[in-house]
Amino acid sequence: MDITTCNQMDEEAFVRMLGGIFEKSPWVARAVSGKRPFRSADDLFSALAAAVRGASPAGRRALINHHPRLGGSGKMTAQSVNEQKRAGLSQLEKKEAADMAALNAAYEQRFGFPFILALRGKKKQEILIDMRQRLTHTRAVEFTTAIEEIIKIARFRFDDLFDPERDHSGNRNGA
Repeated sequence: MDITTCNQMDEEAFVRMLGGIFEKSPWVARAVSGKRPFRSADDLFSALAAAVRGASPAGRRALINHHPRLGGSGKMTAQSVNEQKRAGLSQLEKKEAADMAALNAAYEQRFGFPFILALRGKKKQEILIDMRQRLTHTRAVEFTTAIEEIIKIARFRFDDLFDPERDHSGNRNGA
């Protein structure tokens, strides 16, 4: 995909193309569709991120709640399945699965929403460490952190659309 083609799409095509980069939240793409044309892919992504950051607290909370539990089962988008698989979360050993389930439950009980982490380039042990560390934060800090992690996830997905030469770590192939 390139920015010229993106700028020329009708709104429905634009939303279909970008609607999935923010988990089950096509409203983000719809919010910026009328702001076209964008000068660059980076400008487009900046507008998408601004739409998320500028959403109401209820809108941001709904966005957070659309994300699946890490290492768990349940209905996930194909992108989430792939991201969790790449991080090794689809092949957890029994103790790792129990630890992750306990940390997810503790996190959700403490904060009232699922733990969100951009998984690209992370291994399962790093994820467990992040979960433990973030349990020490305040709810306000975690709410903001969850939104920023969602924006990171969306950036990886966005880059996959606009720059498919990137590898799974976010680097350009061959770099």
